[in-house]
Amino acid sequence: MTTRAVTVRADETMAAAVERMTRFGFSALPVVTASFRLVGMVSLLDVLRCREAHQAEGVQADEHIPVGEIMNPEVVSMPATANAGAAARRMRSHGELRVLPVVQGSKLVGVITRSDLLRHRDGRARGRPTGLRRLLGGGRERAEDDALFALARTRRTGPALPATTGVSEVMTREVDTVRAGDHVAVAAEVMLQRRHTALPVVDGDRLVGILSEADILADPLAGRSAHATVGSVMTRTPVTMDVGATLGQARAVVADHGLRTVPVVDGGRLVGVLSRSDLV
Repeated sequence: MTTRAVTVRADETMAAAVERMTRFGFSALPVVTASFRLVGMVSLLDVLRCREAHQAEGVQADEHIPVGEIMNPEVVSMPATANAGAAARRMRSHGELRVLPVVQGSKLVGVITRSDLLRHRDGRARGRPTGLRRLLGGGRERAEDDALFALARTRRTGPALPATTGVSEVMTREVDTVRAGDHVAVAAEVMLQRRHTALPVVDGDRLVGILSEADILADPLAGRSAHATVGSVMTRTPVTMDVGATLGQARAVVADHGLRTVPVVDGGRLVGVLSRSDLV
């Protein structure tokens, strides 16, 4: 698990939670009290759904809404003594779950993510060093404080963009992709190194599927067999957005489907990707 967790308090604002998530590239944050008692989870999806609900009523969501009003108080967590297999099963049984708080009693002591599970799985594969083990230095040999601050990035600040803004104005155009014939271990390396939760799968420049962390973790053999291919575990009919769509349309799709990454296409040709942070 990662012991240096970024958190937010229930009495902080929705804007503060969004800034923290987008600055560090996280999809969700544990909500804690001053004594680090875990009281909920808040995600970018919660923010999008809050804004969509206000939009449906014809009003704009107040960015100063307390986190406590939009968070999910029903937290799925794991004790620090649980093993990685139990954590993986817990994540698989909860479709939208990517960040799993780790607690001792009711106190937050860390978080485990799907990326952590990928590192654990591939680093142990076959009992010998793999590409992932070489990439990650073989385990916990990292200064978590330095790693956390290294994640910080410059993000757009200010109010949410109008719903009429075109997705082409905010999407990421330089997209990391994989092919159906690539090995899953190679795709996992790209995910971990570039901090992606999913990768579009292409044939030339045409989108043929999408590979997510969940797709890899759901397959008992993915990441273990040197012969497992992306095409054997990918989702072949991903939800996509047309390049001519608006942010309002994209926000509605993400809020309805709980997506983290949405490929943007032009007649079946991949031209970009949208993430939740692009939409908030």
